[in-house]
Amino acid sequence: MKKNLTFFLIISFSAFVLTGCAFVASPVSNGMIYTGVSGPVAATAGDTYSKVGKSSCIAVLGIVSAGDASINAAMKKGGITKIHHVDYKSTSILCLFAKFTTIVYGE
Repeated sequence: MKKNLTFFLIISFSAFVLTGCAFVASPVSNGMIYTGVSGPVAATAGDTYSKVGKSSCIAVLGIVSAGDASINAAMKKGGITKIHHVDYKSTSILCLFAKFTTIVYGE
């Protein structure tokens, strides 16, 4: 009886921890073990760019999420006033940790 209860608790805890706790935006499905993808958000007709700004947010176990991954925050960090294009990068590890980064290129 005690062995069955222990097994049930382990399975229940695993299901709680590993079911969609820390996922990030991805053009493909999120990997159960690892996700590391990049993609475009927007582009303009500008010819060149000389500055890059990044902003990020993180999630841990789906319990704690923090950060500002907005385009505006990335523009401020990079000293950008005119946007050339915007990309993003998503990373997650074992559904335990996730990070989303917005990357702004411009002048």
